[in-house]
Amino acid sequence: MLTIHNLSFYFGGRPIFEEASLQIKPKDKIGLIGLNGKGKSTLLKIIVGEYQPDGGTISMAGDVTLGFLNQDLLSYESAEPIIQVAMQGFVRELELQHQIEEVLHQMEVNYSDKLVEKLGELQEEFDILGGYTIQPRAEEILEGLGFKTEDLQRPLKEFSGGWRMRVMLAKLLLQKPSVLLLDEPTNHLDLPSIQWIEKYIVNYENAVIVVSHDRTFLDNVTSSTVEVSNCKLNYYPGNYSFYLEEKELRNEIQKGAYENQQAQIRQTERFIERFKAKATKARQVQSRVKALERMDVIDDVITDDAKVHFRFKFGTQPGRHVMRLDNISKAYGEKVILKNTTGHIERGDKIALIGANGKGKSTLLRIIAGTEEMDGKRALGHNVNFSFYAQHQLESLHINETLLEELRYADPTKSETELRSVLGCFLFGGEDVFKKIKVLSGGEKSRVALAKVLISEANFLLLDEPTNHLDMQSVNILVQALNQYEGTYVVVSHDRHFVSQVANKIWYIDDEEIKVYPGTLQEYMWWQAEREKEGSNDASASKEAPKAENKVEEKKKSTRNRSNDERKKLEKEVEELEEKIASLETSKKEVELRMASERVFSNPDEMAKETKKYEKIKYNLKEANSKWEEKMLELED
Repeated sequence: MLTIHNLSFYFGGRPIFEEASLQIKPKDKIGLIGLNGKGKSTLLKIIVGEYQPDGGTISMAGDVTLGFLNQDLLSYESAEPIIQVAMQGFVRELELQHQIEEVLHQMEVNYSDKLVEKLGELQEEFDILGGYTIQPRAEEILEGLGFKTEDLQRPLKEFSGGWRMRVMLAKLLLQKPSVLLLDEPTNHLDLPSIQWIEKYIVNYENAVIVVSHDRTFLDNVTSSTVEVSNCKLNYYPGNYSFYLEEKELRNEIQKGAYENQQAQIRQTERFIERFKAKATKARQVQSRVKALERMDVIDDVITDDAKVHFRFKFGTQPGRHVMRLDNISKAYGEKVILKNTTGHIERGDKIALIGANGKGKSTLLRIIAGTEEMDGKRALGHNVNFSFYAQHQLESLHINETLLEELRYADPTKSETELRSVLGCFLFGGEDVFKKIKVLSGGEKSRVALAKVLISEANFLLLDEPTNHLDMQSVNILVQALNQYEGTYVVVSHDRHFVSQVANKIWYIDDEEIKVYPGTLQEYMWWQAEREKEGSNDASASKEAPKAENKVEEKKKSTRNRSNDERKKLEKEVEELEEKIASLETSKKEVELRMASERVFSNPDEMAKETKKYEKIKYNLKEANSKWEEKMLELED
């Protein structure tokens, strides 16, 4: 459908791509990943024709349409209601609607069989395309992305950049292009909207290429991964979690091949050095020299993983009670955010404040920080020293200072060596520390602002969307830093992977009150799903109450009368599944051994064949394990 062949592209003389290739097939769901600045967004712009390649070709079938969501759309303004802006995605339907209106107008003054026939053709095509349902479909997508029904008639220009981006996303989804190109679509979405768009993309009938730093999102929507690295496009036939496992395996194989080749080179060079002066060995020496010149050198493995080797500490231990919020109320005009609610933060709490946009998460964080007026009592605990990271802090950085000078503002007592060590943890090494703040990208500024917060020796941190603008490597660094941090913090984030790694308690705002779940995000989401299930069951039960009462005894009787034959059948199925799982585990290990052999990893065709087998076995193993769990639960029941 769309083929990239030997693509080369240079930016200011620096190579971004060199002879990179990729094939995109219908219904592909591709996650495009890589460090910031490696060319992910650039590739999307090359595909849609905004940039012209310096070499190679991009070819696609004639009927292929492209839809591109990028961050430049944040600045788009319009006085039209957002429902009308979103409906612009129905290009052909709106064109037909206009033609039908014209024909009807003509028929009022000049009725003819030809016009009747034309009207019939237009109305038939309009009906086939679902033209009579375009407004309900647009409303469904906008509301799925978080808009309220009463917002749909408000002009686009009244909304902030993040909400405008949602409207442009809705417009793009309604166009249903052959290839949907999404550049950081989750940046301005809250958790419910992210989960909605995940379901939409999974069920989307055409190809999708998505750039995202949200690991959970990529795992849930993609079936293959393309890594932009070393000016190439490296393909992996699985989601992000598969990519991590597969890359580790490939790196092990490459490392082994590299070390074997280096040993061979050293041995050859020793032979050349030893016998180059002997006439009797001249032919053999020359042969080995030529062999070295012809050798395809295998590169050593360069890992992108960064480890934090710095302990973020503070001088003063706080008391047991870090903060109390009693009978807090907050409203903006008639919009009530919090009403007579209470919250208690204790030393060692790692709190994630989650939920939909507009619920008041950032407002609550500012109340905790003491920068937001409210009714009620806010009491800071003994010896508590806090630091607040918010998005606007990027603007408060001193743009004409170097990175070293900027960090010195946060802690003047630290030596240059200590400050360099901190900057190194946040991927600023060597001469980077002398860069001016004004030349940094948004993600780099975020890393500097986070470093300042973490070295401030505060024992209580408030972090508002700290992962925005960070690539996966930087998020990983932040996770490590927070896991090492021995203080208390409250973090607002929609990044589920990040929250799952750093939080031991979940706060959310419901019915204008602070609600607490004393566990991790995974536990909270399971609990929430169970609550929704129970609510759904309760609703069904209330509707079907008369029938349910009549069937209770029948159900009990049916359960009591389950025969031994059924149990034996289940036991046999469980036994067969266990044998199948053991067999698949053995096959998996055999394929792994073959993939690690030189015969396979040095032959791309063989490697592709074995990788395909490996993926099939992994899929069958997952299915078998899932069925085994189902049968065991059934057996226990």
